[in-house]
Parts: sequence; C-alpha cells; structure tokens
Amino acid sequence: MSELLDDKEAAGKAVVDFMTKKVKTKTKFYFKDFYKIFPDDKPRMIKKVINKMVEEEVLEYWSSGSTTMYGLKGGGIQHASEGEE
Repeated sequence: MSELLDDKEAAGKAVVDFMTKKVKTKTKFYFKDFYKIFPDDKPRMIKKVINKMVEEEVLEYWSSGSTTMYGLKGGGIQHASEGEE
C-alpha cells in the first residue's frame, strides 16, 4: 500500500483535489479514473477509501442503471435535479 493510501485524510484530499481540477469538463467519474491517483495500489484498497468518502457524504454515487459513477456531493446533475427518485 502506498504512503498516500496509508494516510486516509491525505487520500481523501487527493481524491477531492483530482475531481475539483476536472470539474469544468467532468462531474462524474468511473471507479477506474481513481487509479490515476493511486497507481501503485490495488483496486480493493482504493475502493475502501472511495466508499468511506461516500459514507461521509463527501462523494455520492450516480447510476445510469447499468453504470455506477462517483461525483462530489452536490456537484453536477444528480438524480434529484433530473426528476428521478
């Protein structure tokens, strides 16, 4: 496990920074997009960090029905603003 992933607070900040830099062109991210932040870590460990951020309501899931993506809480078009329930 990388040093970045060892420090959960720094890992969370890296994820938010990554997403914030791309917000002008992209508001939702596939799980594999986070591999760029943690290139030396296994997907299972990355998933734990991302899921924890969802639990803490920093990130939220977005689903098209067949694909699950992640976005910053309140950023971009989400289910509530699309009229879906």
